[in-house]
Amino acid sequence: MLDIGFLELLLIGIVGLLVLGPERLPKAARTLGLWIGKIKRTVSGMQREINAQLEAEELRQKLNDQQKKLDESLGKVKRDVERYAEPNSGTPPKGDATSHADVEETPPTADERLDKALASKARRESVTPEQAAPSSPSSDKDSPSR
Repeated sequence: MLDIGFLELLLIGIVGLLVLGPERLPKAARTLGLWIGKIKRTVSGMQREINAQLEAEELRQKLNDQQKKLDESLGKVKRDVERYAEPNSGTPPKGDATSHADVEETPPTADERLDKALASKARRESVTPEQAAPSSPSSDKDSPSR
């Protein structure tokens, strides 16, 4: 705060003694000490409040960052679920009493996706799913065309 050495304090004491006199100097020194103490307490209280506000703001910022990361992760998972969901799965089939929200969806396995793709190909080409399935390597050896 203030850089006051011993000589400066001695000079202030001598001037105070000359100006105030020996009777009022102790009372004035005591009053000055009380004021300085109040000022120091007020300044330290303000510093504590400012530090508390800064820490609270820092925590709010971290919380907002974590919320954004959580929202991004949730959005990614939602997009992944929507990508693997059937195009018409938003409405329940006729006669089905359960709503779409009541049914917990799990992403299909690789085998289920392959079966679904083969069935879709078979519908487009009007062939059975077994005919639409790629032939196994052992049947390639047996085929006369190769």
